[in-house]
Amino acid sequence: MHSDLIGKVEKARRYAEEPERVKFSQFKAHFNGGNSQHEIELKDNHWTCTCSFSRTWGTCAHIMAMQRILTPMLTPEAIHDTDLKLDAAAVL
Repeated sequence: MHSDLIGKVEKARRYAEEPERVKFSQFKAHFNGGNSQHEIELKDNHWTCTCSFSRTWGTCAHIMAMQRILTPMLTPEAIHDTDLKLDAAAVL
């Protein structure tokens, strides 16, 4: 393997151990819920989910799970985005 590539592989390993280097600004994901699959989206630090609970309450278990999973890679606004007035500790 070429030495330049070896250096990049090593650097990638270091970066992968520091997820806080990455900040998502937007993405879509499919979440396999207990009853069906839902699409979750983060756009402009605001979450949406296709489940009926989210449409009613502005958040849901799927969104809160993604916030917990991705905390090191989210902006503070995306971590705490919810239409409910929850204590931050309840989400994190």
